[in-house]
Amino acid sequence: MEGIILKISIAIFAIFLFFSVADAQDISGEQRLTPKEISALSQLGASAGTSGVSGIQTRILKGDPTKAGLYTIQLTVPANTTIQAHTHADDRVATVISGTWYIGYGSVFDEKKLKPLTAGSFYTEPPNAAHFARTGTEPVVLQITGYGPTSTEYVAAKTAVKKPLSPPQRVNSKIIRRK
Repeated sequence: MEGIILKISIAIFAIFLFFSVADAQDISGEQRLTPKEISALSQLGASAGTSGVSGIQTRILKGDPTKAGLYTIQLTVPANTTIQAHTHADDRVATVISGTWYIGYGSVFDEKKLKPLTAGSFYTEPPNAAHFARTGTEPVVLQITGYGPTSTEYVAAKTAVKKPLSPPQRVNSKIIRRK
């Protein structure tokens, strides 16, 4: 009798474990979100998969950019934000959802290399390929998909992130003076 109870207990535990893992990993992969539902998702600050710039808001739509696997994040980048040259370890593709995103490739921010991308535009961020960007007078919303884990490495160690703030601001435990 004890053997049967043990087998039933193990079977119940296995079923429970299967459904717990299935929930956590979204095995079905089925997900449908309207813009209103996306807006209702909790926002994180500049997190994994972003440039780390203060003011960027991140919504994770699928997966986890800090772990191995496919992920999609939506970023809202404030107006008048400049992001210096940086790289990401993973291969990423992106679509501009709203606003005008100015992006260029190279190891140094160069205004002449920027290409304005409006809503509906697509671009790539190849693995370890340096790129830089900025927004104009309005915020920009981007959707980025990659295969994690992701990371962000700035090309120049002394790169400052420019954002229109008068007092100095602490970013990654370093004080950066804003213009």
